[in-house]
Amino acid sequence: MEILHSVNDFNEAKQVIVGGVNSPVRAFGSVGGTPRFIAKGEGSYLYDVDGNKYLDFVQSWGPLIWGHCDSSILEAVIESAKRGMSFGAPTELETTLAKEIISIYEGVEKVRMVSSGTEATMSAIRLARAYSGKDNILKFDGCYHGHSDSLLVSAGSGCATFGAPSSPGVPEDFSKHTLVAKYNDTQSLREFFEKGNIGCVIIEPIAGNMGLVPASKEFISTLRALCDEFGAVLIFDEVMSGFRASLKGAQSYYDVIPDMVTFGKVIGGGMPLACFGGRDEIMKLLSPVGKVYQAGTLSGNPVAVSAGLMSVCKIKAEPKLYERLQSLAERLMNGFKLEASKRNIPIQVVVRGSMFGYFFNQNEVKNFDDAKKSDTELFSKFHAKMLEKGIYLAPSAYEAGFICSTMNEEQIDSAIRACGEALEEICNGI
Repeated sequence: MEILHSVNDFNEAKQVIVGGVNSPVRAFGSVGGTPRFIAKGEGSYLYDVDGNKYLDFVQSWGPLIWGHCDSSILEAVIESAKRGMSFGAPTELETTLAKEIISIYEGVEKVRMVSSGTEATMSAIRLARAYSGKDNILKFDGCYHGHSDSLLVSAGSGCATFGAPSSPGVPEDFSKHTLVAKYNDTQSLREFFEKGNIGCVIIEPIAGNMGLVPASKEFISTLRALCDEFGAVLIFDEVMSGFRASLKGAQSYYDVIPDMVTFGKVIGGGMPLACFGGRDEIMKLLSPVGKVYQAGTLSGNPVAVSAGLMSVCKIKAEPKLYERLQSLAERLMNGFKLEASKRNIPIQVVVRGSMFGYFFNQNEVKNFDDAKKSDTELFSKFHAKMLEKGIYLAPSAYEAGFICSTMNEEQIDSAIRACGEALEEICNGI
């Protein structure tokens, strides 16, 4: 596979962009090799600047549930852009999208739109602290909630890829208010609440930033009960799993209603859009009604909202969407597992709706400590081999993968064949 143009583009980018990329994992630092510079996307596929074609299981890290350049979303974006790129004033579209989200998610009575998942989680925590009157946050090792100072403590995803559990530049005075517990460790939770003066808890109920690691029902139920007992606000970070794991995100898997939820990715249809929401009694503390300040020039941008609204409306109009996407995800993961077992390679696989994950690991992965025991050297070799065979997987052992609506069984089977060939070559030292 020829990648000369990507090599040249990467070298040129590094002269003017830090590390040559605008988000760290894109640099392929944990898997080696050269990141592919993308020329275009179409349906299930990416095309790089050298003309190579890839079956794309990253889908812009989750937003593109309808695949690249979906005609309906594209038309909505173009028509909206013709009316104006940004107004800095309210539009009817924002209200329409807000109503759609509220009608689907139980417990969400009001929302506030922002432009990124980091903004959503940062703002939700500020609001939750104001409501509870307590400063401390409880988060879980391996869950990533954006790059705001208070949350870059034992984070997963990009931070884990580069071997830094927290980031330089984060003052200890900020991080001292963030308590970090082990994901899926029910027994240790009460001790944190009894000693921690916790004002809010933020969790990915379906974690996608240490690989795909869902929380157990017992763990989430215990967390809800302890938040009620100790007066802490429970925030579900569904920036990734919202409208991805199911129409109702994690609510379809857990009989638990959080106090607040953060959304992103799918609700933007590929554009920069996110939001946070929750019970009215909490949300009414937000300015301009309350005293908790939050603002954003491009929040509720009409072009982004048009894309997100079309994405959500299309989802609602296709009731069997998630059943079909989950079937494809299960087919893919079962295929990977079979190909690995043929060669006595230990692998763990998991699927939640249109999300999937795999670990080259002897044991089931329940938390970040388990995930870090995976064979990352094998993962790097596997990633490179699959890329050569036209299969675009996340360039990190600690990221989830995604199925889009344009994929079919034939495409999934082609990825499984590539998996078998890649593992065979690795076993033979090719």
